[in-house]
Amino acid sequence: MRRLTKKKALTLVKELDAFPKVPESYVESTASGGTVSLIAFTLMAVLAFLEFFVYTNTWMKYEYEVDKDFSSKLRINVDITVAMRCQYIGADVLDLAETMVASDGLNYEPVNFELSPDERLWHITLLHIQERLKVEHSLQDVLFKTAHRHTSCFHPCFVCRDSSSPPNACRIHGHLYVNKVAGNFHITVGKSIPHPRGHAHLAALVSHDSYNFSHRIDHLSFGEAIPGLISPLDGTEKIAADYNHMFQYFITIVPTKLNTYKVSAETHQYSVTERERVINHAAGSHGVSGIFMKYDISSLMVKVTEQHMPFWKFLVRLCGIVGGIFSTTGMIHGLVGFLVDVACCRFKMGGYRLEKTLFLFYGENCEDLILPPN
Repeated sequence: MRRLTKKKALTLVKELDAFPKVPESYVESTASGGTVSLIAFTLMAVLAFLEFFVYTNTWMKYEYEVDKDFSSKLRINVDITVAMRCQYIGADVLDLAETMVASDGLNYEPVNFELSPDERLWHITLLHIQERLKVEHSLQDVLFKTAHRHTSCFHPCFVCRDSSSPPNACRIHGHLYVNKVAGNFHITVGKSIPHPRGHAHLAALVSHDSYNFSHRIDHLSFGEAIPGLISPLDGTEKIAADYNHMFQYFITIVPTKLNTYKVSAETHQYSVTERERVINHAAGSHGVSGIFMKYDISSLMVKVTEQHMPFWKFLVRLCGIVGGIFSTTGMIHGLVGFLVDVACCRFKMGGYRLEKTLFLFYGENCEDLILPPN
């Protein structure tokens, strides 16, 4: 009884076989089938190779939400060279609440405003990158992927600066921590002093002939400093046409959380518009000579996450490629064969009908007629 039950079970399983085996004696190999198989295998190999590159690649996902962090401090990273002596200028921040931020984190270093050949090459390269970033927005994803936490100088060529000539400029570099409200970071004539209504600069002690606010922004960023990221103002160089010149930068800061396979940090992106003019009180152009960076903080936060295709999805897509090509090439091969058979059958049927007509007309004597070849 048990053997009969097993045989019935095996018979039932065999009937459920969705992949019946065809004996080899019933299989006929043709040249057309071999050609189609070769094309199918080639397509499968190429598409599988390309799919593997898609699997190994990553992409950036952008998400937006309201920034609820209003109590933390905002870090400003600065590296600016101004074509004036360090004792003649001062840099500080005044926020929207009229709070003056201490500039203890900034260093004043006497340097030469002219760049060495290596520095000039780096500066030109940076300008080319900035031009490409304005056109190819997808390059920003590449910068996000290459960002890392290695501590390095913002400007890699200051070690090769020529110190043989006397310094005629001042490099202001370092960082500041300010409140997360709109503010004004500025560099102007004279050192800043606290004031009950804000602050003031001792500009009366500096001669107007020494004014020269030509400057070069080697780096300006907000938030955690991440080497590898390029900010919009990096590499900006402005030459003042007059000693009484005002440069204004209006900056909108967007908080950004960056999560990649190399780094996870909270930083900030920003957009900027520029304006400059000559101060001439007689012509109605009022103001103070200097470099003014007025910034505002967006209420939206951007989450940038590097993502990768899961392995199971790669297998599903790979199986879809193999099965799809097999099915498609099989259907195309069968359709072409069917059309060829139909065409050949019609041709043969035409010859058969001509022979039958002659037989009916001439009778048995039609065998003596010489029919034209089909």
